[in-house]
Amino acid sequence: MTADPRQPLVALLHAYLHRYPQEQAEVQRCIDFVRHHPNCCDRQLWQPGHLTGSAWLVNTAGTHVLLTHHRKLDLWIQLGGHADGNPDLRAVALAEAYEESGLPQLEWVTTEVFDVAIHQVPTRGSDPAHEHFDLRFAIRAVGSETYAVGTESHDLAWVPIEHLADYTQEASMLRMARKWHCV
Repeated sequence: MTADPRQPLVALLHAYLHRYPQEQAEVQRCIDFVRHHPNCCDRQLWQPGHLTGSAWLVNTAGTHVLLTHHRKLDLWIQLGGHADGNPDLRAVALAEAYEESGLPQLEWVTTEVFDVAIHQVPTRGSDPAHEHFDLRFAIRAVGSETYAVGTESHDLAWVPIEHLADYTQEASMLRMARKWHCV
C-alpha cells in the first residue's frame, strides 16, 4: 500500500499549528481541507478551492521582502503559485520564487511553514471564484539581488519590511512581517 502524499502536508500544518496556536481556526480549516480532498493540489478543484505555495522571499540581509505587483490581482503580494498536482508545497514555493524573480540563488530560511492563509480569488474568465489555501515558506536570496520581472507581474520591488504597510494592508502580509521580526 502506498503512502498518502497528503500526510506530509498534514504534518507540516500540525507543526505550524503547534507554533501558532492562535491561528487555530484557519489552520484547522486548511488541515480539514487537505484531509477531505484527495485532489487538494489540483488547480481544477474549484469548490472550495486548491492549495498554493508561496515564498516570503527576503534579501540577504533579511531587511527587505521581494513583492510582486500581481498582474491578475492588481495587488502587491508575495511570490507564489499553483501546486499543479504537486503535494510538495516547499518545492512549489521554491520553484515559484525562482520563476517569478529570476534570482539565481535562493536558500531556505527554514523548511517549516512560515505562514498559512486562506483567501478568496474572484471569478476570472472561465475560472469561477474559489479559495487558495496558501502555505508560505521563508526563503532568502543569496548573492545577487537583481531580479527580473516576469509575465505574471506588472512589477517587482524589494520592499523594506518596516514599510510593508506602504504597499499593502492585507492582513496576512502584515502578519508575515510581524513573524519575520521574531525569526
